[in-house]
Amino acid sequence: MSHRVCAVIPAAGRGTRLGHGVPKIMIEIADGVTVWHLLHRRLRPWAEHVHVVLSPDGEPLFRELAELAELAELDSAAVSVSVQPQPTGMGDAIFGAAGHWAAYDTILVVWGDQANLSSATVRDVMAAHPGKGLTVPLVAMPQPYVEYELSGRELVRVRQSREGEECRTGGLSDVGVFCLATDGLREAWERYAARPLGRGAATGEVNFLPFLPYLSQAEGWPVTVVPVSDPAEARGVNTADDLEFARQAYLRCPD
Repeated sequence: MSHRVCAVIPAAGRGTRLGHGVPKIMIEIADGVTVWHLLHRRLRPWAEHVHVVLSPDGEPLFRELAELAELAELDSAAVSVSVQPQPTGMGDAIFGAAGHWAAYDTILVVWGDQANLSSATVRDVMAAHPGKGLTVPLVAMPQPYVEYELSGRELVRVRQSREGEECRTGGLSDVGVFCLATDGLREAWERYAARPLGRGAATGEVNFLPFLPYLSQAEGWPVTVVPVSDPAEARGVNTADDLEFARQAYLRCPD
């Protein structure tokens, strides 16, 4: 690998819709196999370091899980954790942890509930990433929850249903994976977050996803798109149906 990679997993969400009382990254997909185990397994071949951002309540639970799993790497050069004190959005979680990833050339951001992410997609993203700019895997969805609008190599817009924006039928969705060069990234975020109109209409958060077209248009970052064929990879674990889907998918293909 020509550049040093840190995987960053924002996992501070409490997963209240699932009613499990633990962060979604700790939910079991199979007997003794959690979302964390799956993500760690798929990221470690490509990332020198994995950093997990947790809620204040989730952090001790995650440490207990790691201890039970005999994850000796925790708090080592390979795996670390930090806390997002308030649930103020993914961007805050990622950039609040900048001290853990700033020394690396590349960060691979992966949402903490992406149980259906394939090893092949991670491999393809890392192979395609040119070492600069943004590389994002996208998949066509019948009814996307998030939709990416591109014009050539420029990312024009990201629509988000959670912010009251209407996504178009058959539009392109992400799969919860974003590969970014770290050079100038934190400074670009600070410029983006300082804008007066930077907050989401529904959540009031300074969202991470609209930051991506800002990087493309305002900061001139090159965008590399990696096509993904299976829309199941876009499905996070948010509801009981999502969890059952992930469990069945794991039974068919433990990966």
